[in-house]
Amino acid sequence: MSGRSLWRDKTQLPEHMPLDGDITADVLVIGGGMAGLLTAYMLTRAGADCVLVEADRLCGGVSGDTTGKITALHGAVFDKLIREFGVGRTRAYFEANSEALAEYKRLCRDIDCDFEERDAYVYSPDDAEVIRREAEALRRIGAPAELSDCPGLPFETGAAGKLPGQAQFAPLRFAAGIIPGLKIYEHTKVRELIGTDAVCDGGRIRAGKIVVATHFPFINKHGFYFLKMYQHRSYVLALSGAPAVGGMYVDAKKKGMSFRDAGEYLLVVGGAHRTGKKGGGSCELEAFARRYYPDAEIRYRFATQDCMTLDGMPYIGRYSSGTEGLYTATGFNKWGITGSMVSAMLLSDLILGRKNKYEAVLSPYGGSGMPRTSLRPQLAANLAEALLGWITPTTPRCPHLGCAMKWNAAEHTWDCPCHGSRFDAHGELIDNPATGGLRNLNR
Repeated sequence: MSGRSLWRDKTQLPEHMPLDGDITADVLVIGGGMAGLLTAYMLTRAGADCVLVEADRLCGGVSGDTTGKITALHGAVFDKLIREFGVGRTRAYFEANSEALAEYKRLCRDIDCDFEERDAYVYSPDDAEVIRREAEALRRIGAPAELSDCPGLPFETGAAGKLPGQAQFAPLRFAAGIIPGLKIYEHTKVRELIGTDAVCDGGRIRAGKIVVATHFPFINKHGFYFLKMYQHRSYVLALSGAPAVGGMYVDAKKKGMSFRDAGEYLLVVGGAHRTGKKGGGSCELEAFARRYYPDAEIRYRFATQDCMTLDGMPYIGRYSSGTEGLYTATGFNKWGITGSMVSAMLLSDLILGRKNKYEAVLSPYGGSGMPRTSLRPQLAANLAEALLGWITPTTPRCPHLGCAMKWNAAEHTWDCPCHGSRFDAHGELIDNPATGGLRNLNR
């Protein structure tokens, strides 16, 4: 059984040299995950002089541990979004993700990445009413949703909503297909931004515009993303010898389970919890597998981490209202593959001076009659978690903003419950927003 994702085990991305000297570019993209790669790909294809820098290896973070679902069906969220934002803005969000799916379909015609169209389902084991409301919400925004059963799942469900024509793929094989022709520097950490100049290990990059695509934005003095987001971990088992489920399934509950086939494997996802807090973890999945798939074998075990926003929509656009030429894409709320394409399409339009009808919908601070407030219940929860982390008198402390770290015995990592930074047992950085390792480590 591998501790790596099956995507990492089966795909080797090309290596790139670190930056060595000062350079200039029209656009600098910081972060070599799916969002950064797609943004650089679209800008380069449009003729912009674009450079991408990655502190480690391409797709070395969350993009290499995703489940590879490409869908506009994001769980049971649309009924809530209509109540929060109205039908028009919710329809725009759905359409942005549907256009992202269509663009993946177009690109994947020329990329060998196990792309397959699949129906997507949101189900509930015990609450048919929440599914009925969600299906009705989807129909109100023009989605071809229908009520269904769950033909591929091994247990009884109360009801399910079905959205046909969605897709899945092998994300790192897709990434390998869009990398050729891009200007990329790996092992190049950005130490400081001075306007749109980036001071990096190995040199300085003078850019006209900068995109921060680092999963969790690392600049604290603008945008206040450390208050507007928290991070959430989910765990994945890849089973061999389990029956195929046929479609892509997600539980209506945030801490429920999801499923998809991946060639000879069945991916089972669950055990979710806020980073730094206790949750079911992979033990919950193993118990599920023993009960429902007793003849299956666990071949891969891995985990992924997602940035969760205050209102359920991602933050894509200008980094803040006061930063000219600086952009970000973050807060994909567990749907980072589709969100990465939405980001690339939107940000490339903004940078190239083209109109994009989703700018005001997804902007971190709103616009054009669509204000976006941060005064939501989740903000109070994030503030309370940060305050608790600051006043807890233990070490080590997170180098991001000084919160007390929690030891994760199941994964042998140090996790920050405030903002989701993670470190290995030796204090080396695994997940941001921290930019350096732990000090004074003794456990």
